[in-house]
Amino acid sequence: MESSVELPGRRRGSSGFLCVPLLWLVLESIPSFGKETLLTTPVIPQPEQNVFYEDFIHLNVLNKRVLNDTEISVDYLCSKPCIVTIEAIAALEFRAGVSVYKKRWENDNYLHTNRNRIVNLKFPDSMVYRDDYFIRHSIIVQTVMLHAWIIHKQTRSHYDKQREEYLQAIARDYTLLESVPPFERSYKEHQVCLKWSMEYTWRIQANRIRWCPHEDDVVEILSFPYASSGEMAGIVKKFQKFKNRELETIRKHQTDYPTFTVSAWLYLLHYCKHPLCGILYFIDSEEMYSTPAVFLTNEGYVHIQMHLVTGEDIAVKTTFSLPLKHWLRLDLSVNGGQIDVTSVGKNLVIHQHQTFSFREDFYYDDTSGYLVLGGSGYSSSIEGYFGSVKYYRLHGLETSKISNSFYNKDILERIDLYYKKCVDIQSIPLKYGFMLKQIEEEQKCLYENYYLEMMNKYRGNPKCAAFSWEKALYHDMVKQLQESDLQLSEAPEGQKDTILEIGRRLFEKAAQTLTRSDGLQYINSVVLSLMDSSCCGYHRASYALGVIFEIGLGMPADPAQGLLYSLLAAQGGDRLALMNLGYKHYQGINSYPRDLEVSYAYYSDVARKTQHDQHTVEGDQAFVEAIRLKDDELLKAQTKENGDIFMWLKHEATRGNAAAQQRLGQMLFWGQQGVGKNTKAAVEWYAKGALETGDLVSIYDYSIVLFKGQGVKKNRTFALHLMRKAASKGLPQAVNGLGWYYHNFKRDYAKAAKYWLKAEAMGNSDASFNLGVLHLDGVYPGVTGRNHTVAADYFYKAAESGHMEGTLRCSQYYITGNLASFPRDPNKAVIWAKYVAEKNGYLGHVIQKALNAYLEFSWHEALLYCILSAETGIEVSQTNLAHLCEERPDLAKRYFAADCIWRYYNFSVSQSNAPSFAYLKVGDFYYYGYQNQSRNLDMSVQMYAQAALYGDPQGFFNLALLLEEGYLIPRHILDNLGIDKTIDSSSTSLLQELYERCWNHSNQESIGPCTLALLNLHLRIFLKTVLHSGLIYFLGALFVSAMVVFVIQCFRALLVFHPHIPLVPEQALAELSPTEENTNETTSTDPTLTNNSEENGLNPQHPCSSS
Repeated sequence: MESSVELPGRRRGSSGFLCVPLLWLVLESIPSFGKETLLTTPVIPQPEQNVFYEDFIHLNVLNKRVLNDTEISVDYLCSKPCIVTIEAIAALEFRAGVSVYKKRWENDNYLHTNRNRIVNLKFPDSMVYRDDYFIRHSIIVQTVMLHAWIIHKQTRSHYDKQREEYLQAIARDYTLLESVPPFERSYKEHQVCLKWSMEYTWRIQANRIRWCPHEDDVVEILSFPYASSGEMAGIVKKFQKFKNRELETIRKHQTDYPTFTVSAWLYLLHYCKHPLCGILYFIDSEEMYSTPAVFLTNEGYVHIQMHLVTGEDIAVKTTFSLPLKHWLRLDLSVNGGQIDVTSVGKNLVIHQHQTFSFREDFYYDDTSGYLVLGGSGYSSSIEGYFGSVKYYRLHGLETSKISNSFYNKDILERIDLYYKKCVDIQSIPLKYGFMLKQIEEEQKCLYENYYLEMMNKYRGNPKCAAFSWEKALYHDMVKQLQESDLQLSEAPEGQKDTILEIGRRLFEKAAQTLTRSDGLQYINSVVLSLMDSSCCGYHRASYALGVIFEIGLGMPADPAQGLLYSLLAAQGGDRLALMNLGYKHYQGINSYPRDLEVSYAYYSDVARKTQHDQHTVEGDQAFVEAIRLKDDELLKAQTKENGDIFMWLKHEATRGNAAAQQRLGQMLFWGQQGVGKNTKAAVEWYAKGALETGDLVSIYDYSIVLFKGQGVKKNRTFALHLMRKAASKGLPQAVNGLGWYYHNFKRDYAKAAKYWLKAEAMGNSDASFNLGVLHLDGVYPGVTGRNHTVAADYFYKAAESGHMEGTLRCSQYYITGNLASFPRDPNKAVIWAKYVAEKNGYLGHVIQKALNAYLEFSWHEALLYCILSAETGIEVSQTNLAHLCEERPDLAKRYFAADCIWRYYNFSVSQSNAPSFAYLKVGDFYYYGYQNQSRNLDMSVQMYAQAALYGDPQGFFNLALLLEEGYLIPRHILDNLGIDKTIDSSSTSLLQELYERCWNHSNQESIGPCTLALLNLHLRIFLKTVLHSGLIYFLGALFVSAMVVFVIQCFRALLVFHPHIPLVPEQALAELSPTEENTNETTSTDPTLTNNSEENGLNPQHPCSSS
């Protein structure tokens, strides 16, 4: 065994246990759960050396179940007058060492003779029968131990205690009886008659067995591959007490004698950069390392630390190291003071094994604190991958008995194959670089023929054609290297950096191809270059490949290959890949299991990097702006360095406009409104605003960059002068900055606290966070020691104002659950870490490129960058991508294996900050039935209700239309909308409520659908009210009477206007006949009558004169 070592600064103080003699006696009378002591009797009696006892006693039990009238046979022999005792000791649910049966007899006459006696055991009814009307509570029996012993009368004292008597016995024996679960016991036949009502009531309830959920001690900590980037982020698990009382009793007994097993599949890429990096370890409720703590060293050995009962720690290190780039299973089995460490290969063959033995007692309580897999705030993680991880909480198992198979074998094999292949690929750039170096040194190439020499002479830019490429498979990579014309003088020093630079060049060339006006047509040929770039360690290419394969961009979808490259990119620390995996595990989509702890591990990794990235000048970063393609006003505000808005601001800033100078500096420093990040140019505008215009914000910003040396040479003295100047004018962030100066540079915590309290009173969130840091570090003036609770309160206050570091701290409290004010809530922890991660500058850069490409009508480029950002789970990009696919359905149909519109609108509405129009869009999809999707009114009403919750009048309008079509809106949706429960879900009053809310949330100055629908509803209500009342009959009679009067009046008026109308029809016919007879004659004799007759034809008095 290696010499023991300890991690420095581990614990403060110690704890111990007081042993009470009575408790000792009780515990010695029951099984010790595997812990052997000097007083433990072996199961198989071992004869003592050189001692012979004539007296003996032996128990014969045919039925070893705890039942009444259990018959046992006692064989014994006494050499002197003796007393024989039989006693049963039970370990019950809440109490141990209880004597439940005892019988004693004397033997004075039959000495030196084998004797036999039959004894019928009698136990309490609550131990052997089920609950009934008389036995109200059956006792759960853990174990029953039956003891038998002989003691000579002459050696027995009346003052001997029971346990001492047993230990001083001349002969003794024991056996274990098997307990019977309560619901497997029989009912007792009571010799009592019950009233028929009581008996009937009992019979109804008698067979209602309470079923307890199945529970065992095996916990599957991880069931899906996890990419560990070597940062201070990892998976956090917390274990609760067992609900099963038997398991919980065993767990409590094992706190000072632990038996457990942890088995984890690992794939290591590199050994630790620091002395230790985390594999798995417990952190207790006091935020200290607990049992066990397993680390990897910088030489590949396994470091194991255990916490002792005395409060101290002890640590050991294996003599064998773990291999790199091979899948292995690391098994850690603990049995009391023995630790077994085993390394197993993919074929489950043991490679290495080592055992450590200790005399000290370990302290082990896995319900106090939490388990970390990988990294945390106390240790960085390993660099590599975790496979499936299992934890046996109560059993220390041998390797052969551990059931932890090679989970998801396909993806694990792909990871192994990828790194083996990349070894060959990485050798090509090295050989190519070696040849270029020879060219630079010798200034010539070794050519195979005269033709190549002439090409070099007349065409220039020599390429060494004499290099024999042994593997034609990588000819494309060689071609790319030659076309990129990489010079060694430009490449960074070091083999690894050179390969990474080559990977970057390959990726940039592939990106240039894909962002052309027809770039997506070449995606199949570009994939090979991206694969080579990925093998060179440039993991932006890995993330792009993961997206391409997973969604099937320009090729058939391959989810397994997409998962491979996503894991590779995340392990390499690519921000977008980490967010992609965090989002998939958070939502449980695309065959990813929903695992909040794994999701948090990825998001917290990005969140930590985001804080660092904000203070880094280098890198393609921009401010993350939530700009939607449907928002024309924000799109118009986007500009570039040569755009109208930027040029106008520059003109105003040159003229001395302080607001323009301040805005220009912010745009250039953070990369906002489509402007690229340019720290040096931003500092120039900060300086101009601070020194020439005297703008307070510019003075503060300029002092910060002078302190940090961002884009300008550090000048702490001048920076302090500017900071004090801004603070004296009452700028809150400058007051906070003075506290930061005294804390970081002067270590004057009193002054720092003074300024931070003042800034916090002015509403500065940075000051709240900084005060929390003082309490967390235990350096707050006048306060002794650390105060996690007060620190957490300050962090929470800062987080409420959007402070990123405060939000990240609070997410850590929520995932661990170690503070009473922050109960464990993994869902909230993920949301808070996701909020910080989505502020990452690298994500902002991709979003900015997508917006700029959209504004320039570069559709292929816009589609590509929208996809890359949308797959990270940021809602704005998902909605924009769905909108872009609606605008250009030809591109979506051609290059997407899945339906782009359906996929990304559904992704958008699954998030908490989706816009209302996305909910309406998806609601319409479900209402009408989108393409192959069947109609689903339940989902449709949920989408419309969500839009209504955001105050969208269209949501209320659509709900009202569904109600009019006969659909009953569920009560829980109405409750979410805040509609009174007295309103029936199918009543007209609900319809009126929905239309009124629609009208209230719409533009009331114009007549829209809500106004017309509400007017129509009121008219229908009025008519319905009238038709169902007695007034309708009165109004009907009144209407008929009015019509009759109207007709009579019209007829009478007609008669007054034409008085010559004949009243008698017969007379009219008689007068008409002569007229018809003389018509021809009259016409021929007097032509002038024609005109008169035509004039008379206009007169109704001669209706027939014109015929």
